[in-house]
Amino acid sequence: MAQQADVFKKLIAHAKEYGFIFQSSEIYDGLSAVYDYGQLGVELKNNLKEYWWKSMVLLHENIVGLDSAIFMHPTVWKASGHVGAFNDPLIDNKDSKKRYRADVLIEEHREKIHAKIDKEVEKAEKRFGDKFDKQQFLATNERVVGYAKQIEELSARFVAALEASNLDEIKNIIVENGIVCPVSGTCNWTDVRQFNLMFSTQMGSVSEDAGTIYLRPETAQGIFVNYLNVQKSGRMKIPFGIAQIGKAFRNEIVARQFIFRMREFEQMEMQFFVKPGEEMKWYELWKERRLKWHHALGLGVEKYRFHNHEKLAHYANAAADIEFNFPFGFKEIEGIHSRTDFDLKNHQEFSGKKLQYFDNEENQSYIPYVIETSIGLDRLFLSVLATAYDEEVLDKEDGTKDERVVLRIPPALAPIKLAVLPLTKKDGLPEKASEIVNDLKFEFNTYYEEKDTIGRRYRRMDAIGTPYCVTVDHQSLQDNTVTIRYRDTMLQERVKISELKELIKGNVSIVSMLKKI
Repeated sequence: MAQQADVFKKLIAHAKEYGFIFQSSEIYDGLSAVYDYGQLGVELKNNLKEYWWKSMVLLHENIVGLDSAIFMHPTVWKASGHVGAFNDPLIDNKDSKKRYRADVLIEEHREKIHAKIDKEVEKAEKRFGDKFDKQQFLATNERVVGYAKQIEELSARFVAALEASNLDEIKNIIVENGIVCPVSGTCNWTDVRQFNLMFSTQMGSVSEDAGTIYLRPETAQGIFVNYLNVQKSGRMKIPFGIAQIGKAFRNEIVARQFIFRMREFEQMEMQFFVKPGEEMKWYELWKERRLKWHHALGLGVEKYRFHNHEKLAHYANAAADIEFNFPFGFKEIEGIHSRTDFDLKNHQEFSGKKLQYFDNEENQSYIPYVIETSIGLDRLFLSVLATAYDEEVLDKEDGTKDERVVLRIPPALAPIKLAVLPLTKKDGLPEKASEIVNDLKFEFNTYYEEKDTIGRRYRRMDAIGTPYCVTVDHQSLQDNTVTIRYRDTMLQERVKISELKELIKGNVSIVSMLKKI
């Protein structure tokens, strides 16, 4: 874990050095948990948006898009339950003066017990080899059974405390399980208290007439209040979905782990409206679809797992997270929820407007149930960057070692697809290289670079994840061929300039990923 932490620090530094992510307002010492995406970061981010958007809207005839406003009528957040129930349980350590989410402390402690079970399984697998029966081992090994019982008892007690909003019991769980502050190492905790996460502001021409409104803490409500507008204007039939990408804002007191938890972040959400009674069928289907979408990114199937919610949100009758193995462990990257008819029913009650759907086939009106898929774009960005980052040791011909830092970003997501590099800055090579750039830039993001030696330029392109480099040399002027170099293998081959477009285009197109879903 310590080694992973060191690599994560290097990744954060790398992201800044090469123009992926900057601390917001850095010249004024920065703003905590707020980040800006640099010239390469915004390209990667836009590619991820395109992949998600096309997978939802382009590949599904019954899903359409929406872009709702950030500011909404304040009653929206009363109807949704955010005004009264959108809280985090916080606890402070008196010695370190650090603040934590109490639920996260307990969940991380539970993960540590899980890790002990995994370690016992790993040792047994090595000891027994092919004869090892994992299920029997989990059921009979005394130590593992003890750990499993700890997890079961802890989980039951934790869920009961959350459901009852029993803050004293949550603190008792922390203290009695010996959960210490990661900084001070002590159990000297304050009481647990609730903190509402919504940002509020004023809207009005003068301060006396201004009313309190909120920066939206999620994008879903913009879809719900517009669902009937979209359904009627688009003549949509149940089941159908509405997709949206947009900014959301949460006043996270415990914001950490780089861009994993921020105060201003971006969500990609789809709300799928279904007939009451059919929600569980669609819930299971969308769980399957969303996991397949993640696998198509090519980051590694083993990096994902499902986590079913033990305590359901007030609006849900089923919920699961897709968790990704970040450098700091498995954490939520996407949520799939069966939201029932809670949102639409509440908006109908609070607004006084009918939000029912008339089903011609059933000849009846009803409020649809909703299946939600919600992914954090910034977390998705981090998953790609963390997986792509690689420090590689190379064997040189003279027997010595060399190193390179390479971002193995999937080619379709890479900020720059192709770098065109003239071998020298004279003899007509820059002009020839510029011709290639001007021809290919209409197909994909192409970059021209003539500064430094060719080796250093290769290393720079490796460090920003460029999958292809083309070198223009004196032979190129004679026979219109160039040397193409592949980022991951560093292999080089001679190809015709006229073949470059077809050679590269298919591999760097979002379509290549969509076809894997």
